[in-house]
Amino acid sequence: MSVSTVSSMQMTGQLIGMLDSPYVRRVAIALCHYNLPFEHRPLSVFRDVDAFRQINPIVKAPTFVCDNGAILMDSTLILTYLQKVVDVQNGNPDAHIHLMPTSITQYQKALYLIGLGLNACDKSVQIVYERELRPEEKQHQPWFERVQSQLLAAYDLIEKEMSNREGWLVENQMTHADIAIAVAWQFTQYMISDVVPIDRYPAISALSATAEALPAFKASPLAPGWQPKV
Repeated sequence: MSVSTVSSMQMTGQLIGMLDSPYVRRVAIALCHYNLPFEHRPLSVFRDVDAFRQINPIVKAPTFVCDNGAILMDSTLILTYLQKVVDVQNGNPDAHIHLMPTSITQYQKALYLIGLGLNACDKSVQIVYERELRPEEKQHQPWFERVQSQLLAAYDLIEKEMSNREGWLVENQMTHADIAIAVAWQFTQYMISDVVPIDRYPAISALSATAEALPAFKASPLAPGWQPKV
């Protein structure tokens, strides 16, 4: 959402970072789902270091600049803040606006699944960095194999959780668990599809296809001209 499209509305803040980061993208999707007006500044932590450093000296994506100028980092912490913003603005918001279950049992399950999704993000990013940033002669095959096994273990556990369930992961509506896993899945397939075969995880692929069809996901594409891999 650009400045021009929200000029008549009070800005929630600025989201700094590229949408090809799964962490930035999960925040952007939540902002769109909540219908919170924001400005997206697609700065790269590699190509736009100087500009990024002027906003946040740590140069961490995502960075969220709140409407009062406060700086927040880490996607999970930003999402916690955004839910608080929604609660304050709406008083007692309708259930559909929430992205976490109210039942403690379901809340616990959602946190478990979010953890798996974020682990898949982390391990995918580690593999990308190992391949693209570390010189080939310094790459360590045992380390690569360890990270790959952790990545596959995360997706194996997610697929198992979905084996006896249709639709969304936890409730009959989307939660942060669905967003985290769908975003992780498309990032993995976009960057390292050779490491995680798509036909091994049909349930995750189906969940991703359902999520990517939603307006909040379509408004936050991973890259210009990108199409989800399903």
